[in-house]
Amino acid sequence: MSRSRRRQDPVALPVREAVVESLDHEAQGVAHVDGKVVFIDGALPGETVHYRVRRSMPRFETADLVTVLKPSPLRVEPRCPHFGICGGCATQHLHVSAQVAAKQRVLEDNLRHIGQVCAEQMLAPIQGPDWGYRHRARLSARDVLKKNSVLVGFHEKRSSFIADMHGCHVLPPRIGRLIDPLRELVSNLTLRQRMPQVEVALGDELDVLVFRVMDSLSAADETLFRAFADRWAVSIWLQPKGPESVFRFYPADGPSLSYALPDYALRLEFAPTEFTQVNPYINQVLVRRAMQLLDPQPGERIADWFCGLGNFSLPIARLGADVLGVEGSAALTRRALENARLNGVEARVSFDVANLFEVDEAKLAAWGQFDKWLVDPPRDGAIELCKALSTEADRAPRRIVYVSCNPATLARDASVLVHTKGYRLRSAGVVNMFPHTAHVESIALFERL
Repeated sequence: MSRSRRRQDPVALPVREAVVESLDHEAQGVAHVDGKVVFIDGALPGETVHYRVRRSMPRFETADLVTVLKPSPLRVEPRCPHFGICGGCATQHLHVSAQVAAKQRVLEDNLRHIGQVCAEQMLAPIQGPDWGYRHRARLSARDVLKKNSVLVGFHEKRSSFIADMHGCHVLPPRIGRLIDPLRELVSNLTLRQRMPQVEVALGDELDVLVFRVMDSLSAADETLFRAFADRWAVSIWLQPKGPESVFRFYPADGPSLSYALPDYALRLEFAPTEFTQVNPYINQVLVRRAMQLLDPQPGERIADWFCGLGNFSLPIARLGADVLGVEGSAALTRRALENARLNGVEARVSFDVANLFEVDEAKLAAWGQFDKWLVDPPRDGAIELCKALSTEADRAPRRIVYVSCNPATLARDASVLVHTKGYRLRSAGVVNMFPHTAHVESIALFERL
């Protein structure tokens, strides 16, 4: 008898009923049935639904929504026809105001359960446009022989397959309408099977499409790229190897990629593969709030940890404080210095390259004393930086503004700051950088007791 067991056909699994109680951090409906937690994809709080189990474990199950018997008043019709198939958005079926409220609850729950802390004040959420907001994206491209078609777009939910898309509503309309033209372009390239992705990078004066090419272009390919750029008013860049190999292909010259921070009379330039926030509208408000909370003053010395290309460093300098920006990428620190010179604030800034995931108390002390900190880490957070912080009041910054893209690591780091380093969590709030997704960004203010 074979030991292998045939996988059960999901359609043959029984349909069950549940009342959905809440949303989890991935925007799945949460219910309790027969002593198990059931995570139901597509279900909303307050709804009575039929669901079918996708995966069963001893203490929980994951499931797919079959029918909504009693809909939530907050359920809306998804705008995108690809919703439910494309994995780019998870919450288009939930009213945007409820999306933000759900993210606020995720932040509060993480602070309470992981960090054992509670903000003294919850800040008003930072919100902006719901559609057409995404100025950075990475689209996959694949020549699918079984479909006799080239697909360009985001991956399907829980899959490595590319969704069969014909547009995207979270990209600006001028870019979202290019999905089908891109499919046609790639299908006609001689290297269509060696061109795995298209990266979108939009600035205030330039729209860039970066094609990851793993072979040399033929003369016919070059002609197709030039024609596409002319027709759709985009700049074509090519990336033959790693991110730093990217180069402008056509047109050969033109404006630089850049974005403005008008509150501070700043313009920051960037390369298409360098990190910038995907949502420039929210970024402007986020920088404004960070500066309000940090309150830089002339004569102060402020550290900007994980400074990137100067998104926070330069506004701090513009407000009169002296800034040290530290970043793990030498390319980004060079870009930050170039931006400081471009905006005439180089006298107030300096930059250093260091791995802040390996910082210790001695290394931190070597950078000198700071009046305040701005911390903007990646998803892994800033735990080593927080641990290295001195507990001596005269050596520690009196104020820390922490910008987070992961509420779990923010909560973990907040626990260190509050319970071992002598800080209060004065305020915290969500930043809706990615509408229609479950991604939670936030900002928090810590002050010495």
